[in-house]
Amino acid sequence: MLIVTFGVLSLTLILVYYKWRHQYWRRKNVPFLTPSIPFGNLKNPFNLKENVGETIHTIYNEMKKRKWKHGGIYQFTSPVYVVLDLEYVKNILTKDFDHFIDRGFYYNEKDDPLSAHLFALGGSKWRNLRHKISPTFTSGKMKLMFPSMVECAKNLEERLRVEFEKNEPIDIREVLACYTTDIIGSCAFGLDIKSFKDSNSPFRVYGRKVFAETNAIKMTFATTFPDFSRKLRLILSPNDATEFFLNVVKENVSYREKNSYFRNDFIQLLTEIKNKRKCDETDNLTVEEIAAQCFVFFLAGFETSSNTMAYAFYELARHQDVQDKLRDEIQTVMKRHDGKISYSSLQELKYMDQVLDETLRKYPTLFSITRRCIKDYKIPDENIIIEKGTTVVISALGIHYDEEYYPDPQKFDPERFSEENKKSRHQYAHLAFGGGPRRCIGMRFGVMEAKIGFISLLKEYKFTVNQKTEDPLKMKVNSFVVAPQGEIWLNAEKLQIPI
Repeated sequence: MLIVTFGVLSLTLILVYYKWRHQYWRRKNVPFLTPSIPFGNLKNPFNLKENVGETIHTIYNEMKKRKWKHGGIYQFTSPVYVVLDLEYVKNILTKDFDHFIDRGFYYNEKDDPLSAHLFALGGSKWRNLRHKISPTFTSGKMKLMFPSMVECAKNLEERLRVEFEKNEPIDIREVLACYTTDIIGSCAFGLDIKSFKDSNSPFRVYGRKVFAETNAIKMTFATTFPDFSRKLRLILSPNDATEFFLNVVKENVSYREKNSYFRNDFIQLLTEIKNKRKCDETDNLTVEEIAAQCFVFFLAGFETSSNTMAYAFYELARHQDVQDKLRDEIQTVMKRHDGKISYSSLQELKYMDQVLDETLRKYPTLFSITRRCIKDYKIPDENIIIEKGTTVVISALGIHYDEEYYPDPQKFDPERFSEENKKSRHQYAHLAFGGGPRRCIGMRFGVMEAKIGFISLLKEYKFTVNQKTEDPLKMKVNSFVVAPQGEIWLNAEKLQIPI
């Protein structure tokens, strides 16, 4: 009897606590969507039927329908501030950035050194690291890496030739994943990974492990309960993957230092920063920091870059008029450069930029942009304070599919990003690479590898969608980046007169 009484009392106290916590936004006078117990406004994070980014998109649409500029929701009992109005978005990402420096992502330098990368770090740690490595992503440094990318593209062309000769549908996502993995291996680690010849190379194997569903669930837990996860000494990546990447970087750096070996790649630039003697110790990089940056660089190439390219080829295969127009542009530009791919020629491919922008509108690399308020923030022209520690969410999917900014948003239309049309829209209506000081630092790199890949394949082949491809494409549920649930199968047809 005592146990039953204690159980009833405990349950009552939990319910009272939930009810009180779920009044937070009402007390703040912020419009909110009614939460449920125990998960709040989000779904069970450990048994998802849809990606959390799609849930946030639905929440955005509901708030938009009610004509809210912003609104409150709950993740369990924690308040989450959802921003819709693009001026508010601009304030948070740029104008009032000093209040929202942190992304609120989990990292644990001590127990999980690979998690302490630029994307996850916050506060002064992020500022210091950003200051150190920003010079490695200038246009000048990208130009130095260009020849390595072109060499990787030759392997891409050869792989597609082999696939074409099989006379079977092509899993374009897998082909492009090998291409981007090879580029990251070359430009970040200075290694020839040979992904096209060995689909089970260590980089591919450990990459799949990191993006496995079980690891995505672990990531969800760590992001939801970061402080508790640190106490548990949670490690996001599998131990063998962590050991592999740390050893690759340590051996690489050690070899270069001992043998005065030089190569135009990311790890070389970071090693030079590490060895600068003119800077004080706080400006130097440790080998672990180098490994963490190379690791996140690898993850970006392994999954997000290849997915973006795969989505682009899917849309091009569905829209032959767009594919033909893009191929015509490639032909025109290459003629001006003696039929060769050059760094300067990439800058002339304006319609290709539009195709990429429209692809990233429909399929942004991240579903949402998150920030954590690091000091109390008064919303301009409102008598509302966003308290320190509050999570802020901006739905990239919501904004990108908002009919106010993009009429008929399901339609793939690169003309949305003509110079004239871009000028007519708010600058924060397109958040493919984020915005403000925490905008994706590797944007130039990603665009360059995508353009080289487009040229390499479109100059010789015409693509159509194979019936094996799911229509419409579904998004992977347990993934923290936008990714298709299944394969994207395309048919390739050799052009009678290749470019």
